[in-house]
Amino acid sequence: MKLPIGMRIPPRIGKEGIEAVAAWAAEAGLDALDVPELTTDVKSACDKAGLAIGSVDARGVAQLLSRDEARRADAVVSVKKQMDGMAALGGKVMFMCLVPEDATLPRADGFAIWRETFPEVVAHAERTGVYIAIEGWPGPAPHYPTLGCTPEMWRAMFEAIPSKHFGLNYDPSHLVRLGIDYLRALSEFGERINHCHGKDTEILHDELYECGTLTATFGAKYGFSEGSWRYTIPGHGEVDWGKVAVRLDRLGYEGAIGIELEDHRYWGTIEAERQGIVKSAEHLAQYFR
Repeated sequence: MKLPIGMRIPPRIGKEGIEAVAAWAAEAGLDALDVPELTTDVKSACDKAGLAIGSVDARGVAQLLSRDEARRADAVVSVKKQMDGMAALGGKVMFMCLVPEDATLPRADGFAIWRETFPEVVAHAERTGVYIAIEGWPGPAPHYPTLGCTPEMWRAMFEAIPSKHFGLNYDPSHLVRLGIDYLRALSEFGERINHCHGKDTEILHDELYECGTLTATFGAKYGFSEGSWRYTIPGHGEVDWGKVAVRLDRLGYEGAIGIELEDHRYWGTIEAERQGIVKSAEHLAQYFR
């Protein structure tokens, strides 16, 4: 199975500018970039470096889930324009995390808003040939308001909107931290996967004893953690990437695996970020190349 391996652009690498980012990514052996916005400059830099566009971030997503109807309407117009712009430059996958404007909004209430707002958004995605990929990060503590982060929610959302232009960004790291079977999720929802992230999660058993699955009372010991778990680069956590690769191959997935660098050991300097990306790509290449 051969799939393009790419990355979301970490902050210090990103400060070098898109041309330098693309050139370094190609030199490091990557095939694609997940970009915050697809502009002519971004497209030109990726083309020059021989990189594909993995995904393009949607902007103003929280406003799509606003309690205010007028703000939602404005956000729908904005996202549709973003789809037009990325499609004109060859972008196919729009990445979004459905965190509502009000972080205290109960998920059931957020779902009711989503159900009213998103049919128009997805209909425009169909017209433009764009595929939406929603991220399974549950959102900030203590309310965890994000829509589309559990099988319960995916089932309801895909029943409401059957179109494959609305689907998942498969990121097993979030499922591991939530205690959800990441391989079973592939089996049940694999047909709706529009993009994948290469990220892992280590379960910290000593910390799990200390605070259970609750967030740590006095602060997590590590970055990219809430107590009993921490995000890691692929290969340093619980995910069996060989089994993930087998299932993606069976599903016929042809998109990119975008490394999302969230690991405190590979953070804080541009050298650390580059090392984290390279180590991640080396591990993933064992299964996807």
